[in-house]
Amino acid sequence: MLMADRKSFLLRISPELFEELNRWARDDLRSLNGQIEFLLRDAVRKQRDKLKSAAEDGSERE
Repeated sequence: MLMADRKSFLLRISPELFEELNRWARDDLRSLNGQIEFLLRDAVRKQRDKLKSAAEDGSERE
């Protein structure tokens, strides 16, 4: 993905959350931005899998 393909936006978070995410990013050898993107992608993937699983469960009952 090229940098031009990415959207940027302002994120307002508490200083405590900022420091916690920054610490986590350093532990995982990522930039803060990379860590936030990783966490968001993971959350979206888990939600997508959960919804897909729920849809499949619903179709099996019919």
